[in-house]
Amino acid sequence: MEQVAFFAGAIGALGGAIAVILLRNPFYSVLALVVHLFSLAGLFLLLHAEFLAAAQVVVYAGAVMVLYVFVAAYVGGIEEPLWDAIPGQRILAPLVAGALFIELSIAILASGLESLGSEGPTIPLGFGSPEAIGKSLLEDFLIPFEAASMLLLIAAVGAVVLAARRPPLDSPDVEEPSILNPPEGGV
Repeated sequence: MEQVAFFAGAIGALGGAIAVILLRNPFYSVLALVVHLFSLAGLFLLLHAEFLAAAQVVVYAGAVMVLYVFVAAYVGGIEEPLWDAIPGQRILAPLVAGALFIELSIAILASGLESLGSEGPTIPLGFGSPEAIGKSLLEDFLIPFEAASMLLLIAAVGAVVLAARRPPLDSPDVEEPSILNPPEGGV
């Protein structure tokens, strides 16, 4: 049963991650990211890290995804050309993707073949508990933890400032962009 749950979680995580990249609509891309995060929470449960699974659902799939949905709704569906961003991207992208696939396949096969006959690592008592996570975050990884929290705070304040500076479209000072009257700074 554990193997079935692992493969279901792995397929959900990979499918959600691929859908995030391939979907053109930002709203559907955010929903695919939610599927990915829920699948990761299921994989954390298989590793007996119940606190991490709950935090994954509450913090990322809950709070952060709500923020992403609001940003996607606020920005709207801006259509960008798919292949015109980098010159030579049509040739370079499949080559880089193929090289990355080969490299990851070699790394996975090399490390996976060694552990085929083993039982896997032993999980110490208390692994994934709130006490172990808190100790790890506040003793071993304090500086990266604080840097990440400052970065998220700066991003939230920046989003509020940018949203406050944007005038509403129905105000008399704002002209709606059109083909004859493009917005300032180009299209």
